[in-house]
Amino acid sequence: MSRLYGPAHRALQDQFDTRELADRIEDVAASPGVEPAARAFIESRDMFFLSTVDARGWPTVSYKGGAPGFVRVLDETTLAFPNYDGNGMYLSMGNADAHPEVGLLFIDFEKPFRLRAQGRATVAVDDPLIGDWPGADLVVRVALHAVWQNCPRYIHRYRKLSNSRYVPDARARAPLAGWKRIDGLQDVLSDADRAEADREGHITEDEWIDSIQRGDPRA
Repeated sequence: MSRLYGPAHRALQDQFDTRELADRIEDVAASPGVEPAARAFIESRDMFFLSTVDARGWPTVSYKGGAPGFVRVLDETTLAFPNYDGNGMYLSMGNADAHPEVGLLFIDFEKPFRLRAQGRATVAVDDPLIGDWPGADLVVRVALHAVWQNCPRYIHRYRKLSNSRYVPDARARAPLAGWKRIDGLQDVLSDADRAEADREGHITEDEWIDSIQRGDPRA
């Protein structure tokens, strides 16, 4: 019984004569849990892509970033990671809370190397680990179903320039997000964010977009 393949996968494998290859790859590369090499790789990452499904059944994917090692391997079948302040929409977190099946893609663009993981997520504001990630508002735990390494051949090589200035430090301090200075958002910000925006000065939406296009790290 395959953990990865269903009838649609098998039909395509048979069409292109790759069923035996697919089975061999699953046997060799896929695991129900995190092996030591995979653990070291996951816990060295400073970003990953998270796939979730919304209330209408539509899939979505989001980028999650933090300090290197912000994703923790709790045991062979469990990952945990924090959710930091975002845009207030809580799309990924709401999706995972309602529909817990999630996918995670970890990539090293410099080597290159990539690893996938699938499992069922739980989202909690009172998780006992939340204090381990200063600035986190939620903790996500993922009970893993499958973990496997992918071929790196189509990964373009990129070199990291710097960490994001917005990752909270050990005292949970982080700069105000650039977009929170936009004039048209001041009436819906928290009191603390509005006060900080007043101190830094307001900007227009066009000014914020321009800062993104120029690659300004304060955007």
